Amino acid sequence: MLEVNHLQAGYGNLNVLWDVSLNVRQGEFVALIGSNGAGKTTTLRAISGVISPAAGEVRFMNQMITGMAPHRISQQGLSYITEELNLFEGMTVQDNLLLGAYTRRNGRQVRASLEQVFDLFPILKERSAQMAGTLSGGERRMLAIGRGLMSEPDLLMVDEPSLGLAPKMVMNVFQALRALHERGVTLLLVEQNVHNTLQIADKAYVMEQGTVALQGSSAGLLDNEYLKETYLGKR
Repeated sequence: MLEVNHLQAGYGNLNVLWDVSLNVRQGEFVALIGSNGAGKTTTLRAISGVISPAAGEVRFMNQMITGMAPHRISQQGLSYITEELNLFEGMTVQDNLLLGAYTRRNGRQVRASLEQVFDLFPILKERSAQMAGTLSGGERRMLAIGRGLMSEPDLLMVDEPSLGLAPKMVMNVFQALRALHERGVTLLLVEQNVHNTLQIADKAYVMEQGTVALQGSSAGLLDNEYLKETYLGKR
């Protein structure tokens, strides 16, 4: 579904990514893990068109999307939930969700998607008439994910959903991601919470200093001595 080949990207004269390659198959749950500043978010930004790669290529659904405008990439079926969330805080929860379906024209299908989001995140149904700016941190994360789902994406990319959340809310968000995967949603997740991520992902890429240092199945990486010592604090 997604192929990233020899990607290089950065900001201005600062290169962040060096020869990054990865792939996501339909129905997979793939994670990008690593420490802060490793290049994980930059990878998602380059895939989604927020920044233009300096070299390499990105293919989505067998179509070259390298250098394509972000709104066109979104229309191809790729939804990107940013770390900043970018919610419309002065609008209600339900209106934020409906904006996620802006490009869809079938009202019945949009309403069905809305009910699916409410089924996945019951708290959003309770808060549907509430302003998005008044939600808690965890509720805002759920709203951002729900809005991304409203476009019926083929691939959902989620950046740091556990950032700044209390432990209990972190578990709620991870349970929601697991539920999405069980429903057949293809996911590419960026996270620093290595242990919890490897518990729910099928496979992962470990990024260090702008490159892919390790890759493999989540089960295999959990047994990797270097990863356990470096990221899980185990010797």
